[in-house]
Amino acid sequence: MLPLKLQSFLKHYTATTATTTTSWLPKTSSTLAFPSQNHKPPTLTFLADNSTTIQHLKQVHAQMIISSHINDEFAASRLFSSFALSPFGNLTHATKIFSSIHKPNSFMWNTLIRAQQQPHKSLSLYISMRRLGVLPGKHTFPFLLKACSSLSNPLLPCKQVHSHVVKFGLCFDCHVANGLVRGYCVSGDLVDARYVFDEIPMKSLSLWTSMICGYAQNFCYNEALELFEGMIVEGFEPNGATLASVLSACARSGCLELGERIHEFMRVKGVEVGVILGTALVYMYAKNGVILTARKLFDEMPERNVVTWNAMICGLASHGYVDDALSLFESMKKEGIVVPNGVTFVGVLNACCHAGLIDVGREVFCTMKVVYGIEPKIEHYGCMVDLLGRGGKLLEAEEMIKRMPWKPDVVILGSLLAASKNNGNTEVAERVVKEILNLEPHNHGVHVALSNMYAEAGLWQEVSRLRKMMKEEKLKKDPAWSLVAT
Repeated sequence: MLPLKLQSFLKHYTATTATTTTSWLPKTSSTLAFPSQNHKPPTLTFLADNSTTIQHLKQVHAQMIISSHINDEFAASRLFSSFALSPFGNLTHATKIFSSIHKPNSFMWNTLIRAQQQPHKSLSLYISMRRLGVLPGKHTFPFLLKACSSLSNPLLPCKQVHSHVVKFGLCFDCHVANGLVRGYCVSGDLVDARYVFDEIPMKSLSLWTSMICGYAQNFCYNEALELFEGMIVEGFEPNGATLASVLSACARSGCLELGERIHEFMRVKGVEVGVILGTALVYMYAKNGVILTARKLFDEMPERNVVTWNAMICGLASHGYVDDALSLFESMKKEGIVVPNGVTFVGVLNACCHAGLIDVGREVFCTMKVVYGIEPKIEHYGCMVDLLGRGGKLLEAEEMIKRMPWKPDVVILGSLLAASKNNGNTEVAERVVKEILNLEPHNHGVHVALSNMYAEAGLWQEVSRLRKMMKEEKLKKDPAWSLVAT
């Protein structure tokens, strides 16, 4: 059933005899009042913008062709935009409209670039656009840079687009700069991202937010916090995205005091705490060991996603609240609203490691694939090796490493070596040291560890042999160091 406005308008265009201004209306009884002669029917452009189904759009398209309105650049642009960008649209149909237009304007090119689901197609369209001599504008580059950010290797395309931004004199446009900063941050090129950011004289809130988020997502937490302070000094009031990124930085860098100040700022300003901000607060408090506050915030949240559950479970596990972590995991399963993911199982297995719950750990590890269809990753195997090693199950841990679908890394082997040392098992330690040296021939610390194990076991001949070999090869253990935050 067509909307009334669309029905009446189409009737107006298909009528062959009626010529009055009221002929577009459906026939009514004489008792009803007719609109005045100044009343005009809705335009096809209006109908294209306000259609609610693909069928409506196709009918408007048909009427545009019949009435020759399709040759009107503005009307064709609006119809094309609705086909390309509407939730119910059809990109294939939009592309046909685009191809049928003799000289598509820059708005149409931008819309088609924006509508593409595959980023490389957006880049190809931009190349075609330039070959045809169509000039890009300030709206072209943000869509293009968004496509670049979605590529697996975005750095080179971002730099190429950046050169075009410079060429067309759009370096100081905030929207374009924001796209560049995001593109470089996704690429991990924070130097160029910061260069673009610093070059903008009048920065917008979104630009500050993009740079702060970029630092936080690339684990440069101190830089994120410094930039946040600079943003406040400049008089900008942070939005939800900024606050979430800064809270994440506070969690990772241990800045509890700043995190608490931000939380207080949110209370005073009445900032709405949704799932994202609520999760960021839970994560910040849990990571910094303020478990009671984290749990209170968690329990007060009306809606939680899997990241929220993971933040609380992992926080409880890493701070030794094993029973609470396992109980929360059971609650998550009983609710059934949120399905556990790989990160959830890392937290649960970590809790098992802290308490030495070997049987529970084995069961949890098995349910990952059998019940939830989650393939264990190297971090899950690492938790199991640590759990078995702490429980003295060295041979089982060694077998688990051999059954891994990947080659073990130094972290897993180091965990088994530490367990071998704690259990005084030099045979397993010797095999592990060989594996580590195959991966890192210059890792001299393992020689020292093995030598110390021989000494503790009273195998002085082996100690002498190993230390002689280290001396002949001039092997030295790198000195240890630590960092205390002030």
